[in-house]
Amino acid sequence: MRALVVFESMFGNTQAIAEAVAAGLSSQLSVDAVEVGRASPALDEHVDLLVVGGPTHAFGMSRPRTRSSAAEQAETGLVSTGLGLREWLETLDCAGATIAAAFDTRVDKPRFPGAASHGAEKRLRRRGCTIAARGVSFFVEGVTGPLVAGEEDRARRWGESLAATVVGQRV
Repeated sequence: MRALVVFESMFGNTQAIAEAVAAGLSSQLSVDAVEVGRASPALDEHVDLLVVGGPTHAFGMSRPRTRSSAAEQAETGLVSTGLGLREWLETLDCAGATIAAAFDTRVDKPRFPGAASHGAEKRLRRRGCTIAARGVSFFVEGVTGPLVAGEEDRARRWGESLAATVVGQRV
């Protein structure tokens, strides 16, 4: 069984979470993690699980304007410099019954509204995917990071849980 993790990342925090999720998935699945600008919207027919993740910008998924704002805040270059997850999902072809899940990164503030994973889940459903698990938010200390301590471990465990769910559904 095979999983694909597609991520958008500005400052590297979402990429680190994507890699941790992929590590967790690899406990039971063959997995590739791909930056959204390099991902094909036509999924390989052998992808059993698609996991997508991106940063939360202005209470939801990034847009060209919010990505431009992120570029102004970056001390070094951005990880994702072109196409965003929002635009990629609009062209996605789930090729049938692909199981999917979404995650996001966001600032660690109590009752801070919005999460990119909610918008990603809606788009995944519209494109024909079946949602395997509710979207998860992973937290950063500030706009540019770093990740809150323990978030990569939590992402790895979430990946392991997703893998077990998918393997259980496919048996």
